[in-house]
Amino acid sequence: MSGDRRESPPVIGGGNGVVEPEKKPAPVIVPSQRLRLHANKDHMPESYEDLQLDFCPSIFSSLEKYLPPNMLHDSREEKVKFMRDILLKYLPHGERTRAQKHREYRQKIISHYKPLKRELYTMHPVTFFVPSFMKAINDNTEDSLRSIISEPSPGVLTFEMLQPRFCELLVAEVENFEAWVNDTKFRIMRPNTMNKYGAVLDDFGLETMLDKLMDGFIRPISKVFFPDVGGATLDSHHGFVVEYGKDWDVDLGFHVDDSEVTLNVCLGKQFSGGELFFRGTRCDKHVNTGSQPEEIFDYSHIPGRAVLHLGRHRHGARATTSGHRINLLLWCRSSVFREMKKYQKDFSNWCGECSREKKERQRASIAATKSELLRKDGESVV
Repeated sequence: MSGDRRESPPVIGGGNGVVEPEKKPAPVIVPSQRLRLHANKDHMPESYEDLQLDFCPSIFSSLEKYLPPNMLHDSREEKVKFMRDILLKYLPHGERTRAQKHREYRQKIISHYKPLKRELYTMHPVTFFVPSFMKAINDNTEDSLRSIISEPSPGVLTFEMLQPRFCELLVAEVENFEAWVNDTKFRIMRPNTMNKYGAVLDDFGLETMLDKLMDGFIRPISKVFFPDVGGATLDSHHGFVVEYGKDWDVDLGFHVDDSEVTLNVCLGKQFSGGELFFRGTRCDKHVNTGSQPEEIFDYSHIPGRAVLHLGRHRHGARATTSGHRINLLLWCRSSVFREMKKYQKDFSNWCGECSREKKERQRASIAATKSELLRKDGESVV
């Protein structure tokens, strides 16, 4: 490791995201079962919302644009079968069983829990978002989005997003849900294996609202700033809140998220500490490599202000030294990107270490070529 590179703490596995290469060999898909590498941009995909499916309906709508041309006009049933067969190759039987149990778990909660702030469960952009954010999204141009977004460190975007009223409503709803959990002794799943506190918002009815948040507001930004990791094709999410402080989680270890793009917004309340620290984006192969000086960045939370970054951007949270900090997180995923990544070997367009290695190879190649030309010139003079 070169002298100017800084060591990073080892990334924690099995926590907030997948950080180690898959040990099992990737499933083999015969050519007839492959999706196209590029989307059929002129094709308008069908809706699958009315069907009972193993996967989120929006995933099928997203994948449809990548079907082989001869399948685009097939029946929905034929298209579903083709796409489902591909998706199932990446979801073993045990995973499908767990998914079914989770659906039953979620339905049990929704059947018994009574929401406190029902206005949260439907997307109300004007009352949820600050005017500057709304204007940029409505204008829907790259210039309008760039006008509200700062990039204090490569790949870390920050912008004003949520109105104080929305933050208050969501905190109140989460506290109401936690009170119900305590009163009923209901055992809930926490957001991930690293957080002992917090709640999965999708599990008690906020899934549809968060889907609209991803589709209508996060995807347009990701399309502009994160096109190399499926930013334009985000089609599923995992939404949750985390809580930090003396009586909650204190900090969060160094990790990567199981997402293509992560939205992180502080909801409040009063607190000190809790800064996010970033250490560069890495692929599986390079997840535990050192950081370049320009990749080292700390971010202090401000209620209502969003941070948007790649899931593979290594990060952690420093200790919240006083008070109570609550954050909304939305892990946004792209089934298309995950499918296509199976056939890729070069990630230099988004992995910092792959990019560094590629530049080193190019420099070495140029130096070797220059040396060879100088040698030949010398021989010709002699």
